[in-house]
Amino acid sequence: MQPGTQFTGVKVFSATMAQDRDQLGEKVTAWLRANPHYKIVDTVVTQSSDEAFHCVAITVFFSEEK
Repeated sequence: MQPGTQFTGVKVFSATMAQDRDQLGEKVTAWLRANPHYKIVDTVVTQSSDEAFHCVAITVFFSEEK
């Protein structure tokens, strides 16, 4: 995120199961379409794993447009 960038909300999408990870982008897209009054300020994609699980998280920072 650029210094001085302001946001009013954060939405986190995450999944650990393979099928859920495959559909994560569609979930983000559906949320964006359902919330056109939000201006996306930044996004962060994070991946973590251990011996048994792989987790992907998409964090969306937004501000509400008036």
